[in-house]
Amino acid sequence: MMNTKDLCRFLDWDSNFFGRRIARITTNQLMADTLSQILDWCQAHRIDCLYFLCNVDAAQSIRIAEENNFHFMDIRTTLTRQIDSAPVLTDASQMTIRLSVPTDVPLLQCIARASHHGTRFYRDPNFPRALCDSLYATWIGQSCNGYADAVLVTEMQGQPIGYISCHLNGQGMGQIGLVGLSAEVRGRGLAKSLVYAALCWFAERSVTQVTLVTQGRNVPAQRLYQKCGFLTQSTELWYHRWFQSKDGQAAP
Repeated sequence: MMNTKDLCRFLDWDSNFFGRRIARITTNQLMADTLSQILDWCQAHRIDCLYFLCNVDAAQSIRIAEENNFHFMDIRTTLTRQIDSAPVLTDASQMTIRLSVPTDVPLLQCIARASHHGTRFYRDPNFPRALCDSLYATWIGQSCNGYADAVLVTEMQGQPIGYISCHLNGQGMGQIGLVGLSAEVRGRGLAKSLVYAALCWFAERSVTQVTLVTQGRNVPAQRLYQKCGFLTQSTELWYHRWFQSKDGQAAP
């Protein structure tokens, strides 16, 4: 059996950003004999919200979670693609795609505020929508300032209209982070161009496998990535368990 301290992890960044004490269960399965330890740990550490990422086929864990006030928030779908050589986008648009520069950040943050409304944070009513908007604005800003190894930007008439962030994980592994486009240019194939540009960027750095995560209910995004050669690797379920609601009252 895992020690209680190994079952949960306090999330400093999430807690500081949302102004609530937030933690995460470190295992992807729940058992009745460990749940009480987890809840005791949360009480001792005055946790407001507890995240749990569960294997989609862990029926017993799902039942235990839902019987103990964990609320389903999202489906996490992980996709991967092998890279043997730099891909070629034969139907690419003629849009310019380049590395981000510091002056891009304010416009990219505006795009980010309106580009990720399908995520679990927006699904949880205890997280204010304005803070969720700020979360992604902060995320892309930090990505441009070194959190990501690269942020590629597509532009129109010299103004950024979309972005994709790239992370190098070592040993030939890479990860795509955030992908966003201005609302007025969605549906024009620009997202596909960004993904292929990212794959080329990875290939130039000897990355052989790229991973990304999207929402299970975001079917258009999954179709996009599948057209770009990605295959589903895993599916998991996000749950949130609140001990205090957004108004400070004790959760059920």
